[in-house]
Amino acid sequence: MINDTLTIINKLGLHARAAAKLVNTAGQFNSDIIFTKNGKQANGKSILSVMMLAAKQGSELQIEITGTDEIAAHQAVKQLLERRFDEAE
Repeated sequence: MINDTLTIINKLGLHARAAAKLVNTAGQFNSDIIFTKNGKQANGKSILSVMMLAAKQGSELQIEITGTDEIAAHQAVKQLLERRFDEAE
């Protein structure tokens, strides 16, 4: 199991397009991916669940990944956030 804290750094936060990219990235892996913000949990493979976190720029998300490909899943999700969801700012 991997536990980490990731920060939303892109200007628009976890809006619809960014959430879709996050869910698509998470969906490439077999591992279970759970995001938590302020006690609210979200299934990392569910767009509605992720959108309900309402994560703005600067929000911290706890991520818990469990499964056979958890290391690769963690790296992919972390890199996506570090790249600001590939959005121009």
